[in-house]
Amino acid sequence: MDGLMNIQTIDVLKAVLQVGFLTWAFYQFYMALDRTKIQRMLKMIFYALAFYAISFVFELNILLKVFNFIAIPYVVFLCIIFQAELRRSFLTEGLGKSRLKLTSINNYSDQIDIALNACSVLQSKRRGALLVFSRRDSLNSVISSGTIINADLSSQLILTVFDHDTPLHDGALVIQDGRIRAAGCYLPLSEQTDIKKTFGTRHRAALGISEETDSIVIVVSEETGAITLAYNARLFYDLEVDNIKRVLLAWFSDKDISEEEREEREDEK
Repeated sequence: MDGLMNIQTIDVLKAVLQVGFLTWAFYQFYMALDRTKIQRMLKMIFYALAFYAISFVFELNILLKVFNFIAIPYVVFLCIIFQAELRRSFLTEGLGKSRLKLTSINNYSDQIDIALNACSVLQSKRRGALLVFSRRDSLNSVISSGTIINADLSSQLILTVFDHDTPLHDGALVIQDGRIRAAGCYLPLSEQTDIKKTFGTRHRAALGISEETDSIVIVVSEETGAITLAYNARLFYDLEVDNIKRVLLAWFSDKDISEEEREEREDEK
């Protein structure tokens, strides 16, 4: 009897250790991702694994049968629902940093200065603006949705595009390789439900493109004049111009701001 109890105890400990290892591995993978929708999908998978683990450890056979019956359809369902996000994550990993054009930090600094000079003027005049900096991921579909400009980046041209009298001011302006590629472009709107209801279409569009690509977006609010950054499926609301350049340079260098700075700057949802 004692031998049987020892075997059962060992089996339970092995199961607990395996579940614990899988939980740790899942958590590490989860923390490595910054994509909001992917995180939601992983949470759903984690809940399913926790359900299975509890059923297995306590030998809840009926629940195990239910889980085994729905497991494959559940995975297929998640893959269908989150197919765009999965494709985006795998594509980004596949491209890696080697696909990022080797542009010197000084060139990025010049581009940021030009963009921020224009944004400061637009902010003072309460004119809305939406500027998208293209990085590794292709924005061909976004560019083709607008009017091709293909001109050198300049503050004056940005101001002209977002003048109220121009037909392009309601769309996004795409900056690629130091040039204004297109204006009046359409961006995908974010489906996140936990952002401020006061945010308009520009903010949702900025968040949307940052969810699907690695682009960096600057938004100038027409209502408040606040300047917001969108990157990596997050909004950083109402930043001071003096701080924006430092943050942008860090992002363009594939670095990240600290958690403390992020908590201070990220919009309360």
